[in-house]
Amino acid sequence: MFTDSVELTISSGKGGQGCVAFRREKFVLNGGPNGGDGGKGGDVWFRCDNNTHTLSHFQKKMHIKADGGVPGAGSLMTGKSGLKKIIIVPPGTQILDLETGDVLFDMLEHGKEVLFIEGGKGGLGNVHFKSSTNQRPTYAQPGEKGETRKIKLDLKLIADVGLVGFPNVGKSTLISTVSNARPEIANYEFTTLTPKLGQVNIGDFESFVMADIPGIIGGAHEGKGLGIQFLRHIERTKTLLYMVDLASYRDLKEQIETLKNEISSFSEILGTNQYAIALTRLDVVPPDELNDLVNGFLELIGVKANKSSEFNFDDSMPYFIQESADETLGYDRTLPYFVAPISSAINKNIEPLKYSLFNLVHTNRSDAR
Repeated sequence: MFTDSVELTISSGKGGQGCVAFRREKFVLNGGPNGGDGGKGGDVWFRCDNNTHTLSHFQKKMHIKADGGVPGAGSLMTGKSGLKKIIIVPPGTQILDLETGDVLFDMLEHGKEVLFIEGGKGGLGNVHFKSSTNQRPTYAQPGEKGETRKIKLDLKLIADVGLVGFPNVGKSTLISTVSNARPEIANYEFTTLTPKLGQVNIGDFESFVMADIPGIIGGAHEGKGLGIQFLRHIERTKTLLYMVDLASYRDLKEQIETLKNEISSFSEILGTNQYAIALTRLDVVPPDELNDLVNGFLELIGVKANKSSEFNFDDSMPYFIQESADETLGYDRTLPYFVAPISSAINKNIEPLKYSLFNLVHTNRSDAR
């Protein structure tokens, strides 16, 4: 079960009670106080672990508590401190204050640990309260209460490339072809009900992460379809791959304009990210119609093919790729990095697509440094 948002109550441990005790030894009359201190309550920590990918393990743990400290004992023995509670979350988890909505922590890196709330201090034993006027104190401090906070965990997947397209456009087929992801694939809309991540390997030493989210329809940013519930999973991606179906009943212009509008309406920043366009299901389009269809689409988005306009099935290059797209970031971000017709079913243009996407991802990584 995929869960990407949960509300929790978190409590640190209560400090242990201080001890009231007195020395009782042979030949020692009226021994003084020797009550030990209580142990400190357990702290609450968050740890980021890339071996977990969902928040579903919190579904039945709505109140998480750290252990309390052990009370002190006689002979000046201090109670044992409560064990710290470590809450494990997947990378991309935001920890928000439930009342204010403020982001407290953003867990991005594997192994990162942050202290959330500290446990209460242990109470002082009666040995601390003896004085010249009170040589037999019968008072010890209670331990301090732990802190309780209500929070919300929001998971936003971390990926290099996010797939954006209408339902049943071929996103799941593509990610299953190029990566290790194995999503459900079927010939009906909204097959994908939860986001999927896949690692795309480029040679032996390079790779990037691709995210597949449920299909977008008009009005998704307002909650239509699966809507905003999953749009936020591509909020962290620097590169978007818009997937436009060549064989859809929807007009090509309608598809790309609707998708870009939904992304921009959801997030202005996301709407200005670098992007590329994959024209899917070229195997369904008759070869004699494909060139006119693709060239017409390029004209609609304001670019011209910079390769031969005659497509053949031995071809392995995008119709359009920005010639100035290199590490100098000298390309026009209002235009796609490339436009390429592909077919995941017959594995057509998939390798060039992978390498073209990696070039764009590599450019973004270099820019981030």
